[in-house]
Amino acid sequence: MSNIGKQPISVPDGVEINISGNLISVKGPKGNLNLNVNESMKIDFKEKVITVLRPSNDKQHKEFHGLYRALIQNMVDGVSTGFSKELKLVGVGYTAEKKGNFLLVNAGYSHPIYIEIPENIEVDVPDTTSIVIKGASKQNVGDFAAKIRQIRKPEPYKGKGIKYSDEVIRRKAGKTVGAK
Repeated sequence: MSNIGKQPISVPDGVEINISGNLISVKGPKGNLNLNVNESMKIDFKEKVITVLRPSNDKQHKEFHGLYRALIQNMVDGVSTGFSKELKLVGVGYTAEKKGNFLLVNAGYSHPIYIEIPENIEVDVPDTTSIVIKGASKQNVGDFAAKIRQIRKPEPYKGKGIKYSDEVIRRKAGKTVGAK
């Protein structure tokens, strides 16, 4: 069996699980998430423990086994504790500011860039050079963080750009003046 797929998922207090057919709904203090599971996979929920079962040892069933177990675990974690990503803006004049439902980013262009914040994502700007993105869905938080990072990716010579807080930028040596 799959090493990930065979592990049971424990459901914490305050999280409700509803399984109807191939639709799993998870409701918790941080929000609601839904997932459509392939109809060949079987989801078993007993006594606050979810297990994902596969019908056979086919390659596709093995792949789905670990995939759906990980997705369900992320849903349970998301509605109970939530996910967050932190971005750092590195460079002279690189700033971020939250204005209503928009995020204003100055990243070295001639104009500021406005990004609309999705309804299921919470954005916090503790200071002008850092952005904290929070939400219940790991996928939505990661996608929105990648969209902001795409504005100005970090470059390897001076390290300027928008980077994840735990990202390490490999620096390159610049041009050297040739000696005769």
